[in-house]
Amino acid sequence: MKRLPLLLVSLLALSIGNAIVRAQEPAKPVETHALHNVFQLDGGLFSGNSPDSEESFRELQKLGVKTIISVDGSKPNLELAHKFGMRYIHLPIGYDAVPRSRALDLTKAVQLSTGAGRIYLHCHHGKHRGPAAIAAVCRATRGWSAERADEFLKQAGTSPDYAGLHRDVRAYGIPGADELARLPNTFPEVAPTPALVDAMVAIDEHHDALKAAQKAGWREVPGHPGLTPDQPAVLAWELLREMAREPEAKKLGADYEKLRADSERTADQLRQLLRDPNSDTTARDAALVGFSQSCGACHKAHRN
Repeated sequence: MKRLPLLLVSLLALSIGNAIVRAQEPAKPVETHALHNVFQLDGGLFSGNSPDSEESFRELQKLGVKTIISVDGSKPNLELAHKFGMRYIHLPIGYDAVPRSRALDLTKAVQLSTGAGRIYLHCHHGKHRGPAAIAAVCRATRGWSAERADEFLKQAGTSPDYAGLHRDVRAYGIPGADELARLPNTFPEVAPTPALVDAMVAIDEHHDALKAAQKAGWREVPGHPGLTPDQPAVLAWELLREMAREPEAKKLGADYEKLRADSERTADQLRQLLRDPNSDTTARDAALVGFSQSCGACHKAHRN
């Protein structure tokens, strides 16, 4: 009889030890075909890129996902989500920060959705904003330490260039019950976003199409029969021209205008090369590099 307390203590210590080991285990990469950068975290949470096709939603369905939370600026594809029996929650963030108010929204959204199927949280590429958002949620609801969150951000490939994401995840801990109680019990499936953000999101999508076309030998955009590479180049160029006339853009000053004009110029060069049947692959590749660099410079300085 005297040994029973010791046995119970030993079992309790073993249980706690196992829980700590599980908490310290790295997130599990998930093998997918239509999705990218997908990780399974504790308690039915997944992070990854934006689902944009029937195949990607079908993969989410196979994973048991019922709720999709987007922190991306682009509008969620509600039609496909509803077709596959899923609902969306749209809580966009920038690349500069995970504001505490938004981290609380994300925490409450995950809490409300827990128990109703698995949860998939995504940004556009699944590398920066999405991992930061889900790491903040895990700090609040899964007891992650700041060090554990850092490990996951490294595993997911979150760039150190986005220092505000790393900073805010480290600073966010377990919120007070009163903070969460003050939040609503419902969140929008589609949140309103500024026109300038919408334009930048669309340019990102055209840029992705151009990179896919490059990998396919500049013949056509894979997955889009009949879509020739010059078309997304033209659309990106037109959007960059339109952005010069946005009232919101005019408030950003001379630095923004210079970067926007550089991006417009490189997009114009790329579209002209892609429309020229005599242009070679080397010239097209170089033009895409120039366009990527100019967009990246503007993105880093002004998307947030």
